[in-house]
Amino acid sequence: MENKLFISPSPHIHGGDSIGKNMYGVLIALIPAFLVSIWMFGWQSILLTAISVLSCCIVEFVISKYLLKRPKNTICDGSAILTGVLLAFNVPSNLPIWILVIGAIVAMGLGKMSFGGLGRNIFNPALVGRVFLLISFPVQMTTWPTPLPLLSETDATTGATPLGIAKGVINGTPGASIDQLPQALDTFIGMHAGSLGEVAAAALILGGLYMIWKKIITWHIPVSILATAFIFSGIMWLINPDVYMAPWYQIISGGMMLGAIFMATDYVTSPMSKKGQIIYGCMIGFLTIAIRLFGAYPEGMSFAILIMNGFTPLINTYIKPKRFGGAKK
Repeated sequence: MENKLFISPSPHIHGGDSIGKNMYGVLIALIPAFLVSIWMFGWQSILLTAISVLSCCIVEFVISKYLLKRPKNTICDGSAILTGVLLAFNVPSNLPIWILVIGAIVAMGLGKMSFGGLGRNIFNPALVGRVFLLISFPVQMTTWPTPLPLLSETDATTGATPLGIAKGVINGTPGASIDQLPQALDTFIGMHAGSLGEVAAAALILGGLYMIWKKIITWHIPVSILATAFIFSGIMWLINPDVYMAPWYQIISGGMMLGAIFMATDYVTSPMSKKGQIIYGCMIGFLTIAIRLFGAYPEGMSFAILIMNGFTPLINTYIKPKRFGGAKK
């Protein structure tokens, strides 16, 4: 009778994952893109990122402590820091600080804490802030400084993004031509105008591979987004290559990589099942290209992710993983 069998409720083994571990893992994966942004846009990248992170942390602290009156604050879990970094990565390097602070307030106050905080928000907070700024301050949010390594080759301090050039061709802007697009290699490594953290597709892919290796995310959402965007844009390019950008340009331009790898994969706002994630990713890829080609804005990734964030509860309701030990349907 001395060797008793003690039975305790599940889970019996802890996988070692935690909110903080995953959040800081994503932050580590963003380091290559952050370093490229410093190289391309200078000290302003550091300043804007720091201001965005500080603002997001302050807003979460104030709302959590004084409005929600929670005894334990959640700043240390890294989610507010990550939101601040992603918000900064979605704005131009010359954006006035006061506008960025407003974006942080909206991202955290409206996009996250109004729903009750992490785990309850329906929409990606950083994208809520980004879209709010884009609609409220369209001029400031679409004025793109030329990367510092290119300033020695031109007297211009601002320039058009690849997506801006492509939209000009689609709209029939006089003088606009697909031939004006930068070289694909320059676009891949970040030698073009754009938001802080989205210009270098190579750095973002490196961060994505790190997250897949560390099992922070799976391949389902990023691959389904990029594959769908490539196929849809490829069909349009085959129809009229003089007007529509080549599919490889579409997936390395704008916020495609940043959105597919770091924002659409948000645990809270994306589907739980693998099948649901693939459907979710395919719809984001399709909507992104549809908005880029036929919408008013050159970029569609932010809008596409937010739209599908709204459909996530529906996807989770009708596409559920099989229960352990359950019969196959």
